[in-house]
Amino acid sequence: MVLMKKGYAIHPDMKKTILLHNPKAGDNEFSRKELVKLIKKEGFECQYASVKEEGWDEFDEETDFLIIAGGDGTVRRAAKALMKRKRLDKQFPLALLPHGTANNIATALKIDGHPKDISPQWHHAQLQPFDIGRVHGLGDDLFFLEAFGYGIFPRLMKDMDKIEGDIGDTAEEKLKAARAVLLEIVQSYEARPCTIVADGVEHAGNYIMVEIMNIRSIGPNLVLAGEADPGDGYLDVVMVSEASRGKFESFLLSRINDEEKEFSFSTIRAKKVKISWDGKDVHADDERLKLEKPVDVEIEVLPDMLQFMISRN
Repeated sequence: MVLMKKGYAIHPDMKKTILLHNPKAGDNEFSRKELVKLIKKEGFECQYASVKEEGWDEFDEETDFLIIAGGDGTVRRAAKALMKRKRLDKQFPLALLPHGTANNIATALKIDGHPKDISPQWHHAQLQPFDIGRVHGLGDDLFFLEAFGYGIFPRLMKDMDKIEGDIGDTAEEKLKAARAVLLEIVQSYEARPCTIVADGVEHAGNYIMVEIMNIRSIGPNLVLAGEADPGDGYLDVVMVSEASRGKFESFLLSRINDEEKEFSFSTIRAKKVKISWDGKDVHADDERLKLEKPVDVEIEVLPDMLQFMISRN
C-alpha cells in the first residue's frame, strides 16, 4: 500500500473493504442490499456491518479500507473506534458515502453525489489527511472532527432534541427547521464573558458563540470558517460577540431564504487554544456535553490522524 500522505494515490490492488452503514441516517434512502450490490459491482469485496449492532468495530486486519455510509455522526463513531486502536495497529483509509442530514465532513472533503457516482472514484482516489482536535479538561479522550464550541450551537442541539418528531422527514426540512430554531436562539441568547488564548495571544469579550473549527461548516450546513482546511495542521477559532449579534441574525436569515450573501466573522487560526467560558452550553461535534459548572479547557490540533479517500480531480 502507498504512503498515506496528501496527493498519494490509492494502490490499485486495494479491493477488500468493510461497509459501515447507519441505516437510520438522513432520509433512509439506501438499503443494505442496494449498497452492498453497488460496491461489489465495482469489483470490491464487501463485508457489511451496521453501526447500530454490536461488534461493528471489530475490523478484519486484511481489510484495505473502510466505507462509511451515513452522516457526520456516523463518521465520528467510526473515527472514535479508530482512535482507540494502538498506534502500531493497521490504520484504515476511509471512503465516504454521505447520506446524513448535514454531511458537513463530506462537504469539507468535496465528496458529493449518488453512491453509484462516488464508488467508481475509489479505484483512482488519493488520500487526504484529516486532523482532529483534542480537548483537555473535560474527561479522557475527548476529540472532535468538525468543531468544539460554546453558546448558541449546543443550545440548538438541546432545543432540537425537544422537537425532533415535529421537524419534518427529509434532510432539507430538518435543516430549514434547525436554522429557524437557531435564529430564535440568537435573538435571545445571553452573551457570556469568555477569554481565549490562541497560540499565546489573548482575546476576551462577551460572546454568544465561540467555535473552534476544523472544517468550514457545522450544524445545519452553516459555513462559518470559509478558509478552514481539515488537513493543514491548524484550527479556526470563530467568535461572534454581542456587537455582532445582528450580523449573525442577518446571516441566518439569508440562509433560511436561500440567499447567497457573503458573510465573514472574526476568526483566529491557531494550533493550541485555551478557553475560559462563563457558561455550561458546550459541544464536541454533534455531542452536547453536560457540565455542572464552567470549566477551563485546552484544545490542540493533532495532524494527520485520519486519512480519507477523495477524488483526484
